[in-house]
Amino acid sequence: MTDPILTQIAASLQRIADRLDAMAPAQAAAGPLLTEADAYHWDAAADRLMPVPKVSRVPFGLLKGIDSVRDTLLANTLQFAKGFAANNALLWGARGMGKSSLVKAVHAEVSGHVGGRLILIEIAREDIETLPRLMRMIARQDARFIVFCDDLSFDKDETSYKSLKTILDGGLEGRPENALFYATSNRRHMMPRDMIDNERATAINPGEAIEEKVSLSDRFGLWLGFHNCDQPTFLAMIRGYCDAYGLEISDADLNARAIEWAQTRGARSGRVAIQFVRNLAGEMGKTV
Repeated sequence: MTDPILTQIAASLQRIADRLDAMAPAQAAAGPLLTEADAYHWDAAADRLMPVPKVSRVPFGLLKGIDSVRDTLLANTLQFAKGFAANNALLWGARGMGKSSLVKAVHAEVSGHVGGRLILIEIAREDIETLPRLMRMIARQDARFIVFCDDLSFDKDETSYKSLKTILDGGLEGRPENALFYATSNRRHMMPRDMIDNERATAINPGEAIEEKVSLSDRFGLWLGFHNCDQPTFLAMIRGYCDAYGLEISDADLNARAIEWAQTRGARSGRVAIQFVRNLAGEMGKTV
């Protein structure tokens, strides 16, 4: 005969167990299921990856004037996607010349030509301290990842760059085998020049004082430099966009208007080129 007290205790224990199961985080050991998209944004506050269903990107074939760095980053990414050795990459230099556009375009280009999944994850510059946490999360996944930070730079007295240095090289964990880190920056060393100069001028040993900060960029295996384009390249960019988007205009009219546009902006770059093309398309009643 069953003891009613024991039966009551067993029922209470089962209710406690059910509540504990409900409170436990789902898939804590295996990590998140990344099946919704091939691109995600890292939400550090929520400690989760947010899917990006449609990435804003320029088609790979429309990237003009950066042939050398384009081919180098494509080859590096293709090696990585196939499971071979590859380097972290720093894309630095002139603003508006397609640094972030190249990363997104290469991801799409490689994803369409290799087996397996290649996932692009964007991490915000202000969340770079959480990079080790993100890397630990994706290390358990059956996919390969490019973790991407756009416009990465550090101001005086910041220490968050140390988290990045640990991941790139030198930490106990280091970078997972299934992840690469790509960053864009207007500065080659990602530090303000006056900050580096000031530390050199006031230090007892100037070389040691700036070594830790300057050495951050040394930990990227690839340095890809972007420079301001000349007028022929600028006009070639615009003609390529017009042909791709079906904007019919003579070379003479297009060049005259494009040169005037660049003069009003005080710059020639890929960003200025696509802004001009958007304006032109709007006048023609089309979208790009």
